[in-house]
Amino acid sequence: MCGISGFFDSTLSTYQAGATASKMLDSISHRGRDNSAFFTDLPMTLAHNRLAIIDLTPEADQPMEDMNTVIVLNGEIYNYLELKDILQEKGYRFATRSDTEVVIAAYHEWGEHCVDHFVGMWAFAIWDRRTRCLFCSRDRFGIKPFYYIFRDNKLYFASEYKALKLTPLFSNEINEKQVIRGLQLGWLFYEEETYFTCIKRLPAASNLTFDGTDFTISRYWNLDLTKKSELSFEEKRKEFRRLFFDSIKLHLRSDVRIGTCLSGGIDSSSVVSAISALFPEQPIDTFTIYYDGDNEVDERPWVYEVAARYPNIHPHYYMPKEYEILDAFKETQFFADVPLASSSPVSQYLLMKMASAEGVKVLLDGQGADEFLAGYLHSFDRLIGEMFHDFQWIDAFRMLLDHKFIHRQPFSTLGYQLMKSILASVKDEQEMYFLAFKHKQKQITKNLHVKPPFEILSHPAAKRFDEFLHGLVFTTSLPTLLHYEDRNSMAFSIESRVPFLDHRLVEFAFTLSNEDKIHRGVTKYILREAMNGSLPSAIYNRHDKKGFITPGEDKWLRGPLKGLLDINLGRLDFINQKVVKQVVERYKAGGNNSTLVWRLATLNHWLKNI
Repeated sequence: MCGISGFFDSTLSTYQAGATASKMLDSISHRGRDNSAFFTDLPMTLAHNRLAIIDLTPEADQPMEDMNTVIVLNGEIYNYLELKDILQEKGYRFATRSDTEVVIAAYHEWGEHCVDHFVGMWAFAIWDRRTRCLFCSRDRFGIKPFYYIFRDNKLYFASEYKALKLTPLFSNEINEKQVIRGLQLGWLFYEEETYFTCIKRLPAASNLTFDGTDFTISRYWNLDLTKKSELSFEEKRKEFRRLFFDSIKLHLRSDVRIGTCLSGGIDSSSVVSAISALFPEQPIDTFTIYYDGDNEVDERPWVYEVAARYPNIHPHYYMPKEYEILDAFKETQFFADVPLASSSPVSQYLLMKMASAEGVKVLLDGQGADEFLAGYLHSFDRLIGEMFHDFQWIDAFRMLLDHKFIHRQPFSTLGYQLMKSILASVKDEQEMYFLAFKHKQKQITKNLHVKPPFEILSHPAAKRFDEFLHGLVFTTSLPTLLHYEDRNSMAFSIESRVPFLDHRLVEFAFTLSNEDKIHRGVTKYILREAMNGSLPSAIYNRHDKKGFITPGEDKWLRGPLKGLLDINLGRLDFINQKVVKQVVERYKAGGNNSTLVWRLATLNHWLKNI
C-alpha cells in the first residue's frame, strides 16, 4: 500500500519535473513513510511513497525499473507467488521477493491483459521506455484510488486530490452535479466525476493508456449477471466457503503485523473466525470502537462472543471521548478530500488510529459483503418487487411477513414496505434512484426538473434484483465506502485489505439464486451457512443490521460539533440559501432532518478549506 503520483508533461525541464514530483510526494507522505523517490524520463515522471508490506528490503523500493520498464504500484497482488512460478517457467528471473517485480514481468508476458491474471487490489502506472507509452490500471472494484487531470496532451495523476491540487493543470472549479449527488444521495463521486470539474477518477476495472497524443480508457472486466449456478445448495455452500477461505489465506500474505476490524456483525466476525479456523495458533489483534451508555452503538457484547470462541484473539477496545470528536472530524475530513456524507468515517478514522498505536500495518476488514450478498434491509424492497414483477404473489407476501418478523419491523411499516416493493416491481433501477433523488432534500437544490446527474447502468438480460446488487457494488454504495476505507487507513500508513472483494468470490456470488442470499427473511444466508460451525452461534443467529454507526449526525452536531452549524453556502448559486437557513434553524430548535443538516455542515466546512 502506497501513494503514487506522476505526470507526462513535455513543457517541464528536469529541474521543474523534480520539484513538482517532490511537492506531490510530500502532500501524500502519510500514505507511505518507508521510502520516497521519483524517476524522470522526460516527458514522463513517476513518483512513489512506499509503505513496505511485502519484501521490506530497499531492493523492493519504487519506482522500480526492470526490462526497460518503470512502475509505481499502490496495492497488493495477492496471488503474486503463484504468478511468479508461472513466469519463472517461462524464463523470467526475479531479484526481489516483491509483488511489484511480478507485475512488471506479467506486463512483459501478457501486455495490457496482465491484469486479467491478478487477484488483488491495485492502482499502478507503467512507463514502457521501449514504446514511450504509459499504461495505468485500477483493480476490479476500485479498492485503490487513481485520480487524474488531462488537458492539452498533459496528464497528471495521483492517489489523492491533494497531490493534483499542486499541479499546473488544477482549477478549483466545483462540480455542481457532484455536490448535488453528495447532498441528496450521499455519493462521493459518480463514474469518472469528482467534486472538482478538472479532476477525474479512473473507474473501477479500467485501464488507461497514453502515448503522448492518444488517450484511451477501457474496461477490462465486468460481472456476468445472466450466468446462474446449477449446483445444489450444499454444493454452493461448500464452494462459497472454499473461495472465502482461499481469499482469507491470500489476504494474510504479509511481512508485517496483521490485525482485523471487529464490529460484532457477521462480516467482520466471519473474517476473524475464518482466520482463527485456518490458523488457530496465530495471534490476531482485533480493534473495536464503541460508545458507552448507548446500546445502539456499543457492539462489545457481540465481540465478546467471538473473543470467547477463539482464544488466539487479542481484542482492543476504544471509546472516543467527546473532547476528541472535533479534532477527529477535522482530520477525517482533511484526509477524505471530500465532504463527509455521514459520521461513520470519523469512528473508522479513530479505529485506524487505535490500530496504528498498537503497531499494526495491515488491517483486514469486512467491506463489500453487504453489497453483493444483499445485507442491507432495503434489499427487501427490490427482492419483493421482483417477486411481484414475476407474478410470484404468494412468495412476495410471505417474504414481506418474514422480513417483518425476522427483523422485528413494526406492523405500522408493512404498508409502506408493500408500497415500496410494488413501486420496485414496475420501476427500473434508474427510475427508483431518481425518485429517491427527487424526494430527498429536494427543496435544497434548484433546477430539480433537469436530467438526473447520474445513470444506473441497465442490463437488459439480467433480473431486477441482480441489477440492484450490481448497482450497489459499482455505483451507489460500495465506491463511497471504499473511499473512506482507503483514506482513513492510509492516514496512518495502514494497508486495509477487504477479503470479501476477491473477484472470484464475487463472481460466484452473482451466480447464486435470490434465495441463496435472502432465505425466509434471513439476509446473507449463503455466508451464514458457509460459516456455520465457525461463527459463534450468537453471531450466526444475529439478524439486526446496524453498519458502522455512531452517535454523530444528531448527538455530535448538538454537542462537540455544534460549531459546524454556522453554515453559509453562498458561493454555490445552485443551492437555495433561504431554505438551507430554514432547515438549519429548525434543527437548532430541536427538529430532525439530521442527515441533511450533517451533509450541509460538512459541505460548508469542506468549502472553507479547499
